[in-house]
Parts: sequence; C-alpha cells; structure tokens
Amino acid sequence: MKALHSASLDLTPEPIAWGTFAEADHVHFFLCEFDDMTDDLPDVEASMKMLAELHAKTSSPNGKYGFHIATLQGTIPQFVEWTESWEDFFTKSIKLVFENEERSQGPDEEVQHLCNEIISKVLPRLLRPLETGGRSIEPRLIHGDIWDGNTSTDVATNLPVIYDATWIYAHNEPLTLTSSSGTGTPASQDQDDRNALYCLRWDMNCSALYPGNLRYRKMCVEVMKYLAEKYSDGYEGWAKARGEEIVSR
Repeated sequence: MKALHSASLDLTPEPIAWGTFAEADHVHFFLCEFDDMTDDLPDVEASMKMLAELHAKTSSPNGKYGFHIATLQGTIPQFVEWTESWEDFFTKSIKLVFENEERSQGPDEEVQHLCNEIISKVLPRLLRPLETGGRSIEPRLIHGDIWDGNTSTDVATNLPVIYDATWIYAHNEPLTLTSSSGTGTPASQDQDDRNALYCLRWDMNCSALYPGNLRYRKMCVEVMKYLAEKYSDGYEGWAKARGEEIVSR
C-alpha cells in the first residue's frame, strides 16, 4: 500500500504503520488513515482514469516483473520473484495457483488436463507475441486484486478509493495497447482472451481459498475449455500462420 500511495496520493488511504505482535509472532497488523467511504462503487470512468495514471507513472525499479516483498491474495502467498519476461512470470504464477487449487480441492483428471493445455499452448500463444517480433511491454505497478470489495467512493471528494492490494509489477493491458502500433496488432486482437486468462488465475486462486466449494472450479473449467479449444495450435501455429520467426522459451 505504501508503494501505491506514493504513486497516487488520492487513490489510496495513507499507510501509517505495520508490523508483528511482540507476543504473537504469527499475528500481524496494518494501520492506515481513516477514509470515510460510501457503500457505493466508484464511478467507472473516474476509476479507470486514475488507474491508468497510476500505471503510467510506476515503472518497475529494475525493469523486471515481480515485487520485493511477499504479497497475498486472501491468505495465499502469491508468486513475486523478480522475472525478466511477462510470459515467464505469469507461467510461474499460474502454475503455483494451479498447484494450490489442486491441494485445496483435490485432484481431477479433467482439470489437470486443462491446466496443462493452458500452460503449454494457451499461455505462450497469448503472451509470447507481446514480447517477440519487435514488440515489447513494460512492467507497471498494479493493484492486483481489484473487485467490488476492495474499492469504494470517498465521501468528502466523491473520488474512487482502492485498498487491500496484492501489488506486483506486471503487464497492464491499456498501456500495451497504446504502446503497440494500434488496431490489428496481437495486443489488440487478443485482449479479451488475455483478460480471460488473467481472470482464470484469480478465480482458481479463489477456488483454493474455499476447500469443498467447487463453484469457482466449475467456472474455471468452462473458461479453460474455451481457451484450450480456441488456441489448440498454440504459439507455434500462430507464428507459422503469420510467417513470424518462432521464438522458443
């Protein structure tokens, strides 16, 4: 939250202190300024404008994807190790999520097959074109867990407020589209399906948080089926069809 607040003073409450209880080293605390908020979701246009401004001015300190301290989604630690490429970072991140989900909900042959398809075909197909063929993206600081429980509206200013972040330096779709050569690029063509891939990681993590509740797993199975069928030729098939040099990783 300190990193987010330093970059965008109006978007987050100011962190004050954090630490560990002296007599209970498994209990931690976080204190921030009190921000009087409504029960309403913030204005969508204002939220997107402020998030775009946040992403535009928060480059990674070392040019890599990751973060310098551990972060959590719910109670589950996320992958944050500094990594050179977005594809490599996201592959390691979603692999960890898949493993956590299987430990929580138990093994399932169909789920295991679909997870393998996502890792081996879908993920390279959707992410590798962003960083090959003369294309590039830059890691930016993102909140990492924006949903209607982590955002609200400030009573005094009527501006959006976000909190409870799972911060990482990651790929940001709006910046990719503006830094690409425009409509028709791999970035713009695949944006919706990359968003589905990013949501898949979040939803599988939610499944891991609720053992015995298969609602999220069932949702994810349908998304994985769609992506696996659509991108069955993988990155190699896409590169061959476009006449691009195949880049192996």
